[in-house]
Amino acid sequence: MAVTAADAVRVVAVADTHVPARARDLPPAVWRAVDDADLVVHAGDWVDEDLLDAFERRATRLLACHGNNDPAGLVARVPEVATATVAGVRVGVVHETGAAGGRERRCDERFADLDLLVFGHSHVPWDSVTPRGTRLLNPGSPTDRRRQPACTYLTFTLRDGAVEDVVLHRLPLRAPARRRPGSGSTKAPGPR
Repeated sequence: MAVTAADAVRVVAVADTHVPARARDLPPAVWRAVDDADLVVHAGDWVDEDLLDAFERRATRLLACHGNNDPAGLVARVPEVATATVAGVRVGVVHETGAAGGRERRCDERFADLDLLVFGHSHVPWDSVTPRGTRLLNPGSPTDRRRQPACTYLTFTLRDGAVEDVVLHRLPLRAPARRRPGSGSTKAPGPR
């Protein structure tokens, strides 16, 4: 049987959004991707329940977990690990997987029943496959690049039991916040 475009599930994956702690809102490109996706996967560290509410309003379908920076109300609404079978792919999402060294082995032990695990926490994009064949993806962060060259998110397609067309999207650097009049230092200017 031929696979049609209707069988494909377009996915956008984000993590570590940290709104409003790191940004007032998500970049417009991320919201457009959310609006266009069949499934949105969020790997935790939302930081505020208002952002979860916005994703629930805008996403066609949301698969999400909480992170270590999320408040109790948000933790009560989304699990530590969320799973679903989508287009024949057993998908999971979790915030933390530990240090990069040994990640594949640990994920094989903890998530042996998954084909795909999306995770966050490090803000570092990641794409690898465990010895058992589980695909591990970290979308980075769309708002807090830390030591990465750019803020990022992922898109990919789930089709007929496979993960296809994985694309890491690099967002343009944001301009630094402008100082408001009167918000500067109280120190007297130095000699000219």
